Amino acid sequence: MKQPSLYIPHGGGPCFFMDPADPDRPHSDPMWQTMQDYLTQLVESLPERPRAMLIVSAHWEEPVLTVHKGDRPDLLFDYYNFPPHTYSLKWDAPGAPAVADRAAQLLRDAGFPVAEEHERGWDHGVFIPMKVARPQADIPVVQLSLRKDLDPQAHIAAGRALEPLRDEGVVIIGSGMSFHNMRVHDSQARTPSLLWHEALTDAVTDPDPHRRSACVAAWETLPEARFAHPREEHLLPLMVALGAGGDDVARVDYDDAVRGWPVSAYRFG
Repeated sequence: MKQPSLYIPHGGGPCFFMDPADPDRPHSDPMWQTMQDYLTQLVESLPERPRAMLIVSAHWEEPVLTVHKGDRPDLLFDYYNFPPHTYSLKWDAPGAPAVADRAAQLLRDAGFPVAEEHERGWDHGVFIPMKVARPQADIPVVQLSLRKDLDPQAHIAAGRALEPLRDEGVVIIGSGMSFHNMRVHDSQARTPSLLWHEALTDAVTDPDPHRRSACVAAWETLPEARFAHPREEHLLPLMVALGAGGDDVARVDYDDAVRGWPVSAYRFG
């Protein structure tokens, strides 16, 4: 059965695992609880258990698209100034080298140079949301990097190249945040973030897939775009998820407010 393509929020650092008395179970601050609830049911919401998860995180950029082929990567604790226990979290899902090879070949067939990685740990854009979504860590994972140029059209095209994986039991997940301006407070963010959120959601859920791709690729023209994303690395995983969505209808999969600004997840298919 065909798997969907998803763009999900991964929260802030290890935000779901802040209780030192029980560090490996999610215990969210109320601010993150609705997001935690969404992630908790994510795998169960799929049409069937996926063969693997291909995840594109906002926290890995390389000069060319890079596929992780490790058998069982360590974790990369790439967040700072959090409690000591959050640097010893465990999540030991296996890699999926065969799926990584297939993804790399699809990208090369579409004209992309592709590199391979074996040693890098999974960053928190992978293991934090997936530790909530699948704490038993029993579904293989492949991580794909962003490209450092953050070219929207290129990332949409990469997603299109990867769409066949969905028919092969692989769910494609872009992990980022639909609003990512950490320097603003509630009162500053409320109005501009709502304008951005409404425009982004209208673009992503446009029923015409060609117009949808064009609008999202031109994201900088949307209201308050650079307020929402001073740098766009947390938005680019959406481009891959959208491309992998092909012509499938898109819908809002999650919608909430965090610190006064809206955050959404989107599902294609």
